[in-house]
Amino acid sequence: MARISGVNIPTEKAVYISLQYVYGIGDYIAKKICEDLKIDRTVKVRDLQADEVIRIREYIDTNITVEGDLRRNKSLAIKRLQDIVCYRGLRHRLRLPCRGQRTHTNSRTRRKVS
Repeated sequence: MARISGVNIPTEKAVYISLQYVYGIGDYIAKKICEDLKIDRTVKVRDLQADEVIRIREYIDTNITVEGDLRRNKSLAIKRLQDIVCYRGLRHRLRLPCRGQRTHTNSRTRRKVS
């Protein structure tokens, strides 16, 4: 089982799909990683050589913000908005949609009393 950025990625799936199990890596980034490292993206993770897994791990560590760092950056950005008391920060604090969505009939899960 391959472990990348603290996440065990599935070995029975294609490389570019398995990479998407890491928080911060989506479809585009996963395909770009395979392209930059010249790894066939359709090959299963179990069929990768050990050096290929190491190359993927090093590439992600040096070039992409993932997992804990990304979550921390995201929460700090939201906290900053709340601290400067801007509109978006207030919406985050009240647990309401902050990007202009309608709240009269939608966003029930966001408005639910916790």
